[in-house]
Amino acid sequence: MGRVAVAGTVLVALVALADPLATDAELSGVFQEMVKSECHFINGTDRMRFVKRFIYNREQYAMFDSYVGVFVGDTLYGQKVARYWNSDPEWMEYRRAAVDRHCRHNYELSTPFLVGRRGEHGAELVPSDPALGM
Repeated sequence: MGRVAVAGTVLVALVALADPLATDAELSGVFQEMVKSECHFINGTDRMRFVKRFIYNREQYAMFDSYVGVFVGDTLYGQKVARYWNSDPEWMEYRRAAVDRHCRHNYELSTPFLVGRRGEHGAELVPSDPALGM
């Protein structure tokens, strides 16, 4: 019973503190959903990791990690979405193939432009004046 009393006290305190803030603040009514895909390359294409993050209002609610091989929910809503996506075997096979479709494909396209530039001698020509903040 002690936990319930403490939780009730905390809830009352939060409502009392949030009320003045809520009356002064005006909600914009703009919601943002974002999907971010990342490829991590370890030793070229020997080991690759594909991560896809699903974000709503600056909070990640679900993600797919190719090392894990399934969607993982970070919030209650994200867990529900992850269970739904994980239940479809065809969708999961498509997601697991994203490592080859996105990461390996993009690595092969960008390698001639990126790998050959490491350690070029032209790097010494960049000004290092303290006034420039470099």
